[in-house]
Amino acid sequence: MHFIPEALDNYVVKHSEEEPSLLQQLTRETYQKILQPRMLSGHYQGRILSMISKLVNPKDILEIGTYTGYSALCLAEGMQATGELHTIDINEELIDFQRKYFDKSAFGDRIHQHLGSALDVIPKFDKTFDLIFIDADKDNYPNYYNIIIDKLNTGGIILSDNVLWSGKVIEKLRPDDTSTKALLEYNTLLKEDSRIETILLPIRDGLTISRKL
Repeated sequence: MHFIPEALDNYVVKHSEEEPSLLQQLTRETYQKILQPRMLSGHYQGRILSMISKLVNPKDILEIGTYTGYSALCLAEGMQATGELHTIDINEELIDFQRKYFDKSAFGDRIHQHLGSALDVIPKFDKTFDLIFIDADKDNYPNYYNIIIDKLNTGGIILSDNVLWSGKVIEKLRPDDTSTKALLEYNTLLKEDSRIETILLPIRDGLTISRKL
């Protein structure tokens, strides 16, 4: 979804950082072989994730929703030399695809895959994180937040994707639309929780940056 005219959007992308060749390869193969390739973060948003990670310079990163590994590789670009990235996904069929590209990168030995529901996996971590990226099933966004907030270090950042949900957040809510209902709850939760400060950016399908106080 574009919130500015396509020609202007193209100008923005053209005058932003180039997409690394490994991520270009990952994108091509995702579109060739994997269902729902629109789930990729993509060139422009990927460079945003990379830039934010480089500014935060996190030691430990948590990602909820791996898909084919594009966003994990972008976030890993800003990770400290001794840092680790833990990424969680429920789709067992994508594990080998993800690992192939992780191992092609400079961060392969520091990216750890976890298979299963994030609500089951996260409580097992005995560590905290400096940067957390949420990009999984929208119905569970409020649940993800409630389970990760105590595992986020002070000054740490939560990035939340798809928070505008193709504009549905400002449309009349259908009774059967559980995803939009959850996102409306989630966006309110981020705005009203005094433990964090939040800004919602109209980038692609909406990206929220929340900082723990």
